Amino acid sequence: QVQLVESGGGLVQAGGSLRLSCAASGSILSIGTMGWYRQAPGKQRELVASITSGDSTNYADSVKGRFTISRDNAKRTMYLQMNSLKPEDTAVYYCKANIYSGYTSAWYWGQGTQVTVSS
Repeated sequence: QVQLVESGGGLVQAGGSLRLSCAASGSILSIGTMGWYRQAPGKQRELVASITSGDSTNYADSVKGRFTISRDNAKRTMYLQMNSLKPEDTAVYYCKANIYSGYTSAWYWGQGTQVTVSS
């Protein structure tokens, strides 16, 4: 069984910062591409940022220059450093990862962590 657990969400004022973490556990041989998604009330889930196993990164235009994605393969953990937060960043943030467990690779989702940015 594979689990992804997010942490680090919370309430912050506009202009503030938060750091999200996503820890993978379970029967894992390797982790490929990982990503952060978010879903605001009444909106579709959208990609925020992704990072490959080779540390290539990709960002949504709305967060470029403010958010930084990174990963620590030894800890099986991915991070999202969020600076200069805006009220429109308010959403539930989910992590997603492509994980190889010995038989096949599959995509897994975390349960989500709430980020609320007050104006």
